[in-house]
Amino acid sequence: MYSAIIALHVAVSIVLIIFVLLQGGGKGAGIGSSFGGGGSSQALFGSSGPTTFLTKLTAASAVIFMTTSL
Repeated sequence: MYSAIIALHVAVSIVLIIFVLLQGGGKGAGIGSSFGGGGSSQALFGSSGPTTFLTKLTAASAVIFMTTSL
């Protein structure tokens, strides 16, 4: 059981790092620019854009990370 929790913790930490890096910092520096602009990123993530989608994934990963840290 302990090994499974450690493995989950390591996997979630890597995923959390990836999600934070994908969000980017400035305007146009996020995942939308890697898909060729705003139009294709909205087609991929829906009308709300990638910000809400990545924010929800980051929050979920952070909760799992904190839970496995305890």
